Amino acid sequence: MQLERISACNYPVRDRDLDYTFKLLTDSGFTKVDLWGGLPNYSNHPAECDVARLKQKAAEYKLRIANLGTYPGRKFFDIGADAEFAEMKRAIDNAVFLGARSIRVNPGHGEDPKIIDALVPFFQKSAAYAATKNVFLGMENHLGSIAGNPDHCMKLVKAVKAPHFGVLYEPANLMSAKVDYKDAYKAFRGHVVHVHIKDSHWVDGKYSRTMLGQGDVDVAWVVKALEADGYTGDYALEFEIEKEFPIAENLPKWLAYFRKI
Repeated sequence: MQLERISACNYPVRDRDLDYTFKLLTDSGFTKVDLWGGLPNYSNHPAECDVARLKQKAAEYKLRIANLGTYPGRKFFDIGADAEFAEMKRAIDNAVFLGARSIRVNPGHGEDPKIIDALVPFFQKSAAYAATKNVFLGMENHLGSIAGNPDHCMKLVKAVKAPHFGVLYEPANLMSAKVDYKDAYKAFRGHVVHVHIKDSHWVDGKYSRTMLGQGDVDVAWVVKALEADGYTGDYALEFEIEKEFPIAENLPKWLAYFRKI
């Protein structure tokens, strides 16, 4: 796998400043970061985040920003479509400024598929704007969201019917919800706009994350399936086991493992 298509999510060190985060990633061999949408690293709001400084700081460490882990759409039912579209535009515009290919979006909140019809016009408008900026919008497969259910997720994707709106494919999150990630991919095929990679398994009824290559996610299968279908986006490694394994020592091992696939 080419290094330029691999990034690292900063979520495990989301409470650390940019210098710590960016040095950790570059020391681990990465050239790109998947930036979580929370302070002290990033926020959509100008009063909370100086994106020019962020861009400059990334350049100092020779890092590119692959994806913004933002949340536009999450408050759709709380603040209304117009206010949430303003949030979406800020995230898309910041992605363009920072050179990010994609952003994470949220399909409202909750897992009730009845919300889908209300979301369609909002995401059609959002996807149309994103297309003018060549930014991709991806819903992350996650419990607590309709994107965690492949059928509901694809009902929304097919209703929006826009190439710049799709799925942030996350096999381990699907596994945590006891969804077969391989079957889910059959539904998502052609609509994956970004990918998160980590490993995990169920043991004695308990779900836990593992070092990459030590769980039940067939990472090689994931990459092979995506590449065979013409996926050209990024793969973001999510080291979410920082409490069990020191990240500075083990993140480079993840990169080495993934590059061999």
